[in-house]
Amino acid sequence: MEEEEQLRPFMFLMTYMLLKRRRDLNYANIQRRNEIQRRIRHRQYFFQRQRRMLMMMIAAGIRSNVRIRTRPWSTTPSTDWWERVVMTEFQPSDWLDRFRMSRETFFHLCNELRPRLTRQDTSFRLALPVEKRVAVALWRLASNIEYRTISTLFGVGKSTVCRCVRDMCHAIVALLSSTYLRPPSEQELDDSAQLFMSNWGFPHCVAAVATLHTAIITPSNNAADYANPAGWLSVLSQVAVSGRGTFWDVCASFPGGTDPADIFQNSSLWATAADGGLSPDLPTTFMGKPLRYVLLGEACYPLQSWLMKAYPEEKDRRASHAALTKPQRLFNRRLSRALRVSEEALLRLRARWQCLSKRNDCGLDVVPTMVLACCILHNMCEAHGDAFEAKWQAEVAEAESPQPRHKHLRSTCIDQKQADEARKLFCDYFEEQNN
Repeated sequence: MEEEEQLRPFMFLMTYMLLKRRRDLNYANIQRRNEIQRRIRHRQYFFQRQRRMLMMMIAAGIRSNVRIRTRPWSTTPSTDWWERVVMTEFQPSDWLDRFRMSRETFFHLCNELRPRLTRQDTSFRLALPVEKRVAVALWRLASNIEYRTISTLFGVGKSTVCRCVRDMCHAIVALLSSTYLRPPSEQELDDSAQLFMSNWGFPHCVAAVATLHTAIITPSNNAADYANPAGWLSVLSQVAVSGRGTFWDVCASFPGGTDPADIFQNSSLWATAADGGLSPDLPTTFMGKPLRYVLLGEACYPLQSWLMKAYPEEKDRRASHAALTKPQRLFNRRLSRALRVSEEALLRLRARWQCLSKRNDCGLDVVPTMVLACCILHNMCEAHGDAFEAKWQAEVAEAESPQPRHKHLRSTCIDQKQADEARKLFCDYFEEQNN
């Protein structure tokens, strides 16, 4: 009995160890089976994926007419409005009101941009036609409404609307700048000078230089630099307007707080005008003296022998300066009247393309290209004789961001004496005409 009592703990320990060993072996077998099943499933998935990719390559190679089913989250919105209403039922007034241009100009634009905007069909979906891509972008430029609204209207995704706007603006700048936004020829300079004289009563002038502020959303970096004199955030552009009300030169992409004089003095327009590039090789005579064609500028620009600006008014003059003479006041009135050509051109630009008159929510990498594209489209519409609706101008008058005014810049040019003499010639001319 005593021996059995002594052996009992030993037998209990041996039984426990045998049971534990058996349990471990069973667990190891289960783990092994699970790993084998996992590897089998993984290999089956790999082979299925390889088979699908092979079938897609075969379908793409033979250009099969059988369309492959798209992913479950991909939907096909209705395009009935574009295909049935716009393309078949739109009247000339509808084209002008919605796309800001005639049907003929619209299709001319599509043909010009086709090399850059054409996309290839894929096995998943058909590419958007060039006409629809252009229509989506023009709708955005003309109305500045949300991407979501345009997406629902045309039956495309919001990201597609964004890409259409970006692609079309870049294509316009790349393909149409040489045609609609280029330096004027000598004949065009003479024609512009005649228009300034006949329409605005200012002789020997070929263009007016002005500024355009485009409201933007708050940028992520250096937001204070984009605050303009009116206090709101904007991108500043410099434009040169001919006597026909079209744009010859545009400099965009500057923060709204930049001094317009700094932009002008570092622009190609300044270099061209200073070298006599905006006048014939042999300067014509004015008031009995040889004088190159001049530009007209706002008070924020520096006076030059080829850039006329107004005499400073009483509130902008130093206390030591005498009051303006009668010829000087007459010159200011005639200059202010002639500068209306740039004011009206910018008003027509902002009224036709209201993305420039309302706050633009595009990125800073897109806004400058959009400004250039709108100026080119403006010139194209003017060249094709497309009508301009007065109601568009009324909408701009109610815009939330009126254009700010820049402070007067005191003239400190090197050839100040020559510049004052050139301006005095115009004073003498207007005084003779007034008598």
